[in-house]
Amino acid sequence: MAQKVVTIFTDDLTGEESSEATTHMIALDGVNYEIDLGPDSYDKLLEALAPFTSAGRRVRGTRKASGRVASTASSGEDTAKIRAWAKENGYEVNDRGRVPAEIREAYTKAH
Repeated sequence: MAQKVVTIFTDDLTGEESSEATTHMIALDGVNYEIDLGPDSYDKLLEALAPFTSAGRRVRGTRKASGRVASTASSGEDTAKIRAWAKENGYEVNDRGRVPAEIREAYTKAH
């Protein structure tokens, strides 16, 4: 049996399909966000953030080959704590993979 897998990239801002959409990470007040954007939406993001990024200080960290900031060992421990808390509080969370932002936010508010 043959199987064909099709991956469709969608711009999270516009909802439009885009073969050029890429994932970008944004961090604010200790909360990391991922967003998939096409080139036009990414340009809008950079334009909107320009006054803040030009006035701010860049925080240096170790980078993976993909260009994302590498996770620290403690973030894995935090993820385990968040998963345990989420399960105890009635949230559905997978044992592996990324913990959804809304669960991270709920955990942060509870602590």
